[in-house]
Amino acid sequence: MAKYLLAYHGGGMPEDPAEVAAAMEQWTAWYGSLGAAVLDPGNPIGGAMIVAPDGSVSAGGGPNAISGYTLIEADSMEAAVAAAQRNPLLSAGGSIEVAETFSMG
Repeated sequence: MAKYLLAYHGGGMPEDPAEVAAAMEQWTAWYGSLGAAVLDPGNPIGGAMIVAPDGSVSAGGGPNAISGYTLIEADSMEAAVAAAQRNPLLSAGGSIEVAETFSMG
């Protein structure tokens, strides 16, 4: 099986405690539906810095900054995309970039 990085863009958590609890339940259910396919559940991402080829550094993460990630295992790109399509981030207004990773060793 191949490994896929789900890179999250946008979305966010609500501020109301009851809505936060409901969102966390959705994430827990999504992770549960994937079972052992979840290699690294990931985390939200805060501030980012961009290092350019010339070594200059800028803050902000670019025009479509990553807001979090998850690493999963799937039989194919199609299966990884199907898993991403069930992710609760989409109902929070975010998008998900699905990318296959490759071993360098």
